[in-house]
Amino acid sequence: MTARPPSRPTTPDTAPAPGPADDSAAGRSGHAATPRPPAVAPAAAARGTFAGPAAGASPTRPSAPRERATPGRAAAPAGPSRAVPSGAGSHGVRPAAPLSDEDRGRLLDGAHHDPHGLLGAHPVRGGLLIRVLKPCARRITVLAKGLRADLPAEGDGLFAGVLPLRTVPDYELLVDYGDNTLTVQDPYRFLPTLGELDLHLLAEGRHEQLWQALGARITEHQGVTGTRFTLWAPNARGVRVVGNFNYWDGTGHPMRSLGSSGVWELFLPGIGEGELYKFEITRPDGSRTVRADPMARRTECPPANASVVEASHYRWTDADWMARRGERPVHEAPFSVYEVHLPSWRPGLTYRRLAVQLPAYVKDLGFTHVEFMPVSEHPFGGSWGYQVTGFYAPTARMGTPDDFRFLVDALHRAGIGVLMDWVPAHFPRDDWALAEFDGRPLYEPQDPARAAHPDWGTLEFDYGRTEVRNFLVANAVYWCEEFHIDGLRVDAVASMLYLDYSREDGGWTPNVHGGRENLDAVAFLQEMNATVYRRCPGVVTIAEESTAWDGVTRATHHEGPGGFGGLGFGLKWNMGWMHDSLGYVSKEPVHRKYHHGEMTFSMIYAYSENYVLPISHDEVVHGKRALVSKMPGDWWQQRANHRAYLGFMWAHPGKQLLFMGQEFAQGAEWAESHGPDWWLLDPSYEAEPDHRGVRDLVRELNRRYAATPALWERDTDPAGFSWIDGDAREDNVFSFLRFAADGSPLISVTNFSPVVRHAYRLGVPGHVPAWREVLNTDDPRYGGSGITNPDALKTEPTPWNGRTASVSPVLPPLATLWLRPA
Repeated sequence: MTARPPSRPTTPDTAPAPGPADDSAAGRSGHAATPRPPAVAPAAAARGTFAGPAAGASPTRPSAPRERATPGRAAAPAGPSRAVPSGAGSHGVRPAAPLSDEDRGRLLDGAHHDPHGLLGAHPVRGGLLIRVLKPCARRITVLAKGLRADLPAEGDGLFAGVLPLRTVPDYELLVDYGDNTLTVQDPYRFLPTLGELDLHLLAEGRHEQLWQALGARITEHQGVTGTRFTLWAPNARGVRVVGNFNYWDGTGHPMRSLGSSGVWELFLPGIGEGELYKFEITRPDGSRTVRADPMARRTECPPANASVVEASHYRWTDADWMARRGERPVHEAPFSVYEVHLPSWRPGLTYRRLAVQLPAYVKDLGFTHVEFMPVSEHPFGGSWGYQVTGFYAPTARMGTPDDFRFLVDALHRAGIGVLMDWVPAHFPRDDWALAEFDGRPLYEPQDPARAAHPDWGTLEFDYGRTEVRNFLVANAVYWCEEFHIDGLRVDAVASMLYLDYSREDGGWTPNVHGGRENLDAVAFLQEMNATVYRRCPGVVTIAEESTAWDGVTRATHHEGPGGFGGLGFGLKWNMGWMHDSLGYVSKEPVHRKYHHGEMTFSMIYAYSENYVLPISHDEVVHGKRALVSKMPGDWWQQRANHRAYLGFMWAHPGKQLLFMGQEFAQGAEWAESHGPDWWLLDPSYEAEPDHRGVRDLVRELNRRYAATPALWERDTDPAGFSWIDGDAREDNVFSFLRFAADGSPLISVTNFSPVVRHAYRLGVPGHVPAWREVLNTDDPRYGGSGITNPDALKTEPTPWNGRTASVSPVLPPLATLWLRPA
């Protein structure tokens, strides 16, 4: 599992969260770090954004909320000249029957499930009742063709009257705030924006494009453009939309509940792209909480945490890439990954600036893919993105969602695939995000002990709840469909699979069969993988799974010996290889013979799954030291070990992943505050050739790898590998053959001792007359000593290593050789 940074600071890194009552200024103003200029008359704009009252104080509302005037129609000028005398032009408006005390109280308190039943236009005996809730308004006039009628005031911002009409006209409201008068649409005259099919799929947990049904979406509804707000909050007594368009006071914008679905909905005409918003939820106990939208597709830049109404205008240019990416199964294709933490790769760059520099750098080094550490929005930068609050929003730290699309598109145009870390294992406890979202556990299990993640101070998801599973499965699809992501590396899978993960005896409850497997998590992962592979051809899912769970990369419909179908992943990180091989190379050469099996053990299980060999960010932080610094010896020996290890890794069955900075042998651990030590590659630095040499080797490894099918075509086929000598422990030498699908061979020999081994005999296939050295990590170009095999190595009829023929190359110290038929 991904190593986590130290525990989060006690003081939240986000804006102040609401107190117990959650109806305080903090609940409304936590997002006000980046106020937007009000789009109202100057008198209203001068007052700034309303931040709400202090806790316990009576609210003092501004005189004119920032409503949007009806598009295409100018707002009526403010001033006495436009005031309509009471009763003038009212077309016989009669006072309406007052609301019951219960309805009135629940409506004004934000605890009514059906505000549309009280507000808007409704036929009654003798006419048409229109009721409007506009806090701060002085007068409301209904405008329609041939109609201009004032509504009598009922107090508390309520206005209502019965008009002598038989049908509901297309009416507008002229709202007089005293210093400003606006002509607006009535949000409560519109039908629901979600249809029966959406609600049916939501109830079944099968809405695979959930982001198109929930959240904030700009739409045209009944001929009017605005934003549809929808939220799943089944335990809420009421929900209201708050935002910069209503001074963060949701009194006038209560949402309606759509039956038993748990979904709340409101269409707000005239609200468009870039508006900030949240949801004010009345909990079952009557208290309130202000929450960011779980489905927000854009957010404010942390530490601000409001959601942002978003609409994509991006036009993709990667059609060729998308059409080709699924032509060859990933486990039979070259797959060499450069892992990147975007905010720190070159600190300060935006997505669009990264789109200029990152594709060129990765293409030059020959990697086939990049893997981004999590890009979903997260409040605490020190979590590196692994504590997510905005599952549907790329982090705003580097730009907008369309800017992120631009980066992905640029990588595709450069021929580079894009993987991203995806974190469905847990979420943080920030009280403006998912934790106890509507007043009760919703995204997390009901049992607090089961909900609490024992390692990271976070909460686990309730994978057994239909809607939560839908939220996560749709999220995986969302990144692949909306952002053209080519693969998802799923973080911390082991912590999801086991009920007793990091829990003591007695601290967990067995499943229905008495076992420790989390059956709900198994079903979720199977559904996620099956859905992604069905909907998104060419996408690969990769599991970071640190145990020996059977069938991680087996098809979901193929049952294994444990009785479970496969999890359905395409690839799995080989954590065992990583741990064992790093343990071996960290030993002094004189002691390595006692640990020889740590390097050969991986071949016992190499074909049990489809593996990736990861040297990731986890291995170069928290006192583990950078890759080159793990190596023993002086500086030359450390670099030689580093180069030899990379050569061994690129030849070993499985795909490769290397974290940024390790490609040029950075000696310091990675830190998210400053990223890689690029100054090591400055020509003015005395040791620059040492680091440039290692980077040149990585480029050559990738170039040779891509051009050699023997190194990737049969990664998951035991016939693609054969030891030459896997037991040369006294020599610290590992030699093996790799074979392409057509039988073309490659020899890899690694000498992990600091001595030159002359005429080192190796058994080889007798049908190959001669071999030539195609890669040598001891080449002076890479900083080596220059001991090479410049001439072709003729195959001799001398039996060796169980074969009828052999060759005798010279093995440089601490180096890897690759040999191919001459």
